[in-house]
Amino acid sequence: MIIQDISLKNFRCHSQYRLDFEKQTTQILGENGSGKTSVLEAIYVAVQGKSFKAVDREIIRRGSEFYRIELNFLDGEKTVVAYDGTKKSFMVSDKKWARLPKKNRYPAVLFEPADLALITSSPTRRRDYFDRFLAQFSEGYSSALSRYNKALKQRNELLKREFTSAEDLFSWDVLLARYGVIIREKRMALVSALNDRLTGVYRGISENRDEVTLVYNSYTGEALESEYLRLLSLDFERDRLTGHTNFGVHKDDFVFLFNSVPADGTASRGEMRSIILALKFIEAEMLFEELHKKPLVLLDDVFSELDETRQKALVKNFQENQVILTSVS
Repeated sequence: MIIQDISLKNFRCHSQYRLDFEKQTTQILGENGSGKTSVLEAIYVAVQGKSFKAVDREIIRRGSEFYRIELNFLDGEKTVVAYDGTKKSFMVSDKKWARLPKKNRYPAVLFEPADLALITSSPTRRRDYFDRFLAQFSEGYSSALSRYNKALKQRNELLKREFTSAEDLFSWDVLLARYGVIIREKRMALVSALNDRLTGVYRGISENRDEVTLVYNSYTGEALESEYLRLLSLDFERDRLTGHTNFGVHKDDFVFLFNSVPADGTASRGEMRSIILALKFIEAEMLFEELHKKPLVLLDDVFSELDETRQKALVKNFQENQVILTSVS
């Protein structure tokens, strides 16, 4: 076990809530809308520093002015997260931080029902998943992504103004090119590492000889910084007309191939679920290898979406992790 208990105040629908984790696996039961997912969200905020669902102002219980999370670890450490309606703070080892320090983050594998549809979902959803995956063990990626997104937001705001010129955008273009190349290279490295394992892990679940491959479709091709910058400038008129940036790694996609053809439309529902299970198992393995910590496993009502064979695979693979799962009572 890693975490011992959690207490919530004014978090989502919970005015007051406490849960003790007495076993390696903890099941949270309740009806839909009773706040089960919110407990997993609070754990994620306390160990990763931010929600996987929303911004802080959307998390405060309706009618309240603040929220508070207190998470106690088995080793005696404690993390307190407080949001006062304006800013969030973290209290760790009697020190207050505006952000959760890297050394105090704990890896977590989150598994939501929507993840089972990752293959058929939007490119945005897939990018978000792999971005969150990479950011957990690559501080360089997390920093580059944050800076890229800030520059993209500023550039898009300028594009919506009536008299914006290409010169007005240049400084933001430089940042997008610089960090866009970093993001693309790290995504490519992740896909390569995943492909070294994906088919083998998938076959262990499905017990067949099918092949699974992940392809990274980069909108920017192999453009280095100077070329990236040139292509951004070439798109200026189109960007000005549409009011947003059309070229960049924020348009990239990850495509799953099943026996060398796109899995979306060829793999069965069960095969796609086995692919996603394999991806989650590899995510946990890689987080452990990179961070030397067995990640927390947060399962949000996914057992009901899996057949008995895949349920057994899930239990077997995560038997050495602390697992917290939700289920409808």
